[in-house]
Amino acid sequence: MLKSIRRVQKTLAAGVVAAAMGLGATSAAAEEPIEIGWTAWSDAEFVTRMAKQLLEERMGYDVKLTMADIGVQYQGIANGDLDVMLMSWLPVTHQSYWEKFAGDVVNLGPLYTDAKLGWAVPSYVPEDQVSSIEDLKKADIAEKFGSKVQGIDPGAGLMQASEKAMEEYDLGKVDLVSASGAAMTAAYGRAVRRDEWIVVTSWSPHWMHAKWDTRYLEDPKGSLGKKERIHALAREGFYQDYPTEVVNFLTRMYIPLDQLQNAMLDASENSYEEAVSNYIEDHPKRVKYWVTGEFQ
Repeated sequence: MLKSIRRVQKTLAAGVVAAAMGLGATSAAAEEPIEIGWTAWSDAEFVTRMAKQLLEERMGYDVKLTMADIGVQYQGIANGDLDVMLMSWLPVTHQSYWEKFAGDVVNLGPLYTDAKLGWAVPSYVPEDQVSSIEDLKKADIAEKFGSKVQGIDPGAGLMQASEKAMEEYDLGKVDLVSASGAAMTAAYGRAVRRDEWIVVTSWSPHWMHAKWDTRYLEDPKGSLGKKERIHALAREGFYQDYPTEVVNFLTRMYIPLDQLQNAMLDASENSYEEAVSNYIEDHPKRVKYWVTGEFQ
């Protein structure tokens, strides 16, 4: 709240000075760094760092990244403490936040689509034997998976949805094993190297889907939700405080899911800085459109 008050005071003061000098208040207010909230999710980190690099190197703005829990980001955008966040999962995953803050934020549109939560298996697991979560109820099938589903952090939304799936599909003889995201991918990698059956809690976008040939099990009960879109959100007044090109850049920024997952794999094997630079170099027309609005 204090930052919001200071922002208003600074903008008003800038407007007075700008008026005296015959300048626009927007250009004076835009001297403040653009503050973008983020959380250390691989997709969010890649997209946020790419936006920062392009805003700074191609468009000449200062950008400040502020790490915060997702709920804190929604609150920050709503009260003006943050300018932008690039990780709003809609319509299901962040439904509770959206219902609370939708009237106090500006939706700049989707950054990528076809995101989802689910349970994944290696593609070499025969689909005619295992195509659905329902199939895990079969004792012989469950045994081939070690009678377990390899999960991630126990407090994650995906794990909460997975616990719901365990109940709704009556998988009482199968264990949902908590671990970390890194432990899940490590277990998956070991299984693939050994050509073993494994089922894991997963999500898209994730670099594992670029590294290994995987498929999601069907979820006929919808326990794990449906496809999602990840949106960019801005605080009210952001459009007025910065040149139009900034908002236009953020509204044009859109990445196909397969490109994003490949970039996330690059980041996991190298660094986010290198992955961002590689993406920009490999997709010059797309990046130019984001920055300038020109297709050629």
